[in-house]
Amino acid sequence: MICLYGRLDDARGYEIRDFLKRSVVEFKWIEMSSDEDCAQQLGLPATGNLRLPVLVTPDGTLLSAPTLKDVAAALGFVTNPRLREYDVSIYGAGPAGLSAAVYAASEGLKTVLIERGAVGGQAGTTSMIENYLGFPEGIAGADLAERARQQALKFGVEILVMREGVKAEFRDGKIWVDLADGGEMIARSNICATGVDWRRLGVEREADFLGGGVYYGAGASEAPYCSGEHVFVVGGGNSAGQAVMHLAEHAAKVSMLVRNHALSTSMSSYLIDRIKSTPNVEVRYCSEISGLDGDETLRKVAVTSPDGTVSWEDTGRLFVAIGGVPHTEWAKDTLIVRDSAGYLVTGSDLITEGKLPDCWPLERAPYYLETSVPGSFAAGDVRHRSIKRVATAVGEGAMAVSFVHRFLEEG
Repeated sequence: MICLYGRLDDARGYEIRDFLKRSVVEFKWIEMSSDEDCAQQLGLPATGNLRLPVLVTPDGTLLSAPTLKDVAAALGFVTNPRLREYDVSIYGAGPAGLSAAVYAASEGLKTVLIERGAVGGQAGTTSMIENYLGFPEGIAGADLAERARQQALKFGVEILVMREGVKAEFRDGKIWVDLADGGEMIARSNICATGVDWRRLGVEREADFLGGGVYYGAGASEAPYCSGEHVFVVGGGNSAGQAVMHLAEHAAKVSMLVRNHALSTSMSSYLIDRIKSTPNVEVRYCSEISGLDGDETLRKVAVTSPDGTVSWEDTGRLFVAIGGVPHTEWAKDTLIVRDSAGYLVTGSDLITEGKLPDCWPLERAPYYLETSVPGSFAAGDVRHRSIKRVATAVGEGAMAVSFVHRFLEEG
């Protein structure tokens, strides 16, 4: 088993814990107070170069203060593209991207799936998905993603983890993408399923406490370490609701801060009923975080109440689930049309006053999930006016592949 040594309040240790949890990699967490204590625990000289966090693989390989890419490489996740060119390249390994990969490869397309972080995307951070068809008892987001990953590999999908496209260029009827590590990806078509990044609170010192008391998403990796604590969750949607219920199993008290006057505006009724019936959960309506304070880690949060008063409350953990912003910066220098919020516009939504954008070069109209660049498709949360549900993302991923086939047949 993998062993991870570190300080519980260290941002780098959290980052690795979160990556391993989302990747469904079993590991043992050993809390350490110092680099010297860890060296002694491992039987190494205290005067060496050992720095927390430290990861030890089952074969004895020791990684001192590793990056996520170091960890992924040690697990065998980081590989190089095997082909010079693919039929379809898929960016983002959330539900939409994984679905597209499974269907594309199973139908004979040379398929590569590129993911900049852990497989599963935002859904992989969800502690429990209870309204996805076929799982009456619910399933953890990471577990669902892992099943999809294994299914994709079975059909021959190449999955490149810890890779990211930083610049896209469409020429010669193909997409050419420069990868962040200096490589290049060429494909006859592509599907963008990059999803969204968690939206930030936008308060002072937020970045100082990232991973050291401030966390984005459902806190699936951190909940077990909240025993006896009073923690706060910001958000009123299903992601926030799942975070509250998961944290309530471990924390002494969970305070949920909601900007609206009710939960029913953005949350499923089954979650509302559970939250209201859980004794160690309180919901504060029309309230928000207005300040953060601490030393190396978070110690206090300022809560602004409906009447405008501000109270500072002691807590070491704040979980933020207030929606997201689309991950589409790579498209800013291309002919792909984005809406005012940055989402990719597709299909009939590209038509304004009966006219397609001037950049559209074909006589036919764009397919339903096709962007303003022929052969480039979008699926899931990254798409303009998408429905933010796992089932919808999975369906769009599969649908996008059917349009990829149509496009490839045209050439």
